[in-house]
Amino acid sequence: MTAVLTRRPGLSKIRTARSPLYPVCLALVALVTTAALLAPWLVPYDPNAVDLGNALAGTSTEHLLGVDSAGRDTLSRLLLGARTSLLGPLGVVVFSTVAGVAIGMAAGWRGGWLDSVLSRSTELVFAFPGMLLAILIISIHGEGLLAPVVALSIAYLPYVSRLTRSLVLAERRRPYVSAYQVQGHSARQICLRHVLPNIAPVVLAQSTINFGYALMDLAGLSFLGLGVPALIPDWGRMVFDGQTAIQHGYPLSAVLPCVFIVLTVVAFNVVGERWADRVARRSP
Repeated sequence: MTAVLTRRPGLSKIRTARSPLYPVCLALVALVTTAALLAPWLVPYDPNAVDLGNALAGTSTEHLLGVDSAGRDTLSRLLLGARTSLLGPLGVVVFSTVAGVAIGMAAGWRGGWLDSVLSRSTELVFAFPGMLLAILIISIHGEGLLAPVVALSIAYLPYVSRLTRSLVLAERRRPYVSAYQVQGHSARQICLRHVLPNIAPVVLAQSTINFGYALMDLAGLSFLGLGVPALIPDWGRMVFDGQTAIQHGYPLSAVLPCVFIVLTVVAFNVVGERWADRVARRSP
């Protein structure tokens, strides 16, 4: 298999196949995902309950991680923020993967003018920064989660489509494809029943890597005030809201979401890199 996953500078240099980080990161991914799913039942307080008389109070038995400048419980906002912070990247990965696989498979299988048009079109997206596209769409449609998810889905689509195209080109040269064509199977049947399952592990590994980067991009947009509305708990928004608390010597409300963002991004990238290494070793 000639395709290589699209990896960005940084974590791609980690030898995840031999690193003890993998089981730790896999456990962290499971923990964060579970917390996001069970957040409504785990939060001790209403995350939007304002108590100005208790603003910037430190850790206590009532508020294990303290409260922010508006008197809102930090632990409750972190737990519910996990749901929003993971839901956005999930939407980016799902949309970009589905569209990218469809475009890449059509380009790789059909070839010719269709391949040229689709390949050149996706290459144009590379020339337009994803964050800039997100800011442009948000300025038109207003704040919310949908606009940045759509924008980043378009920005991440070329990574998946280019990978899928190269995988399909490699699969198309394999003997089993010719055998199915001789037996009268249509191109759609061969692609959906045989080619797609064969390339799915590689695409899944790429999507896992994309998830971590999408989480970081969406957190950055929320920090700039361009993501979810202020009343919806979100890790990036919590960092923005906690800037004032840092100036008053209470950094927890801003530092903790930063730590969660970094750890979650690293965990998803390490897991994705490990899966990519496994696929590469099994490929002929």
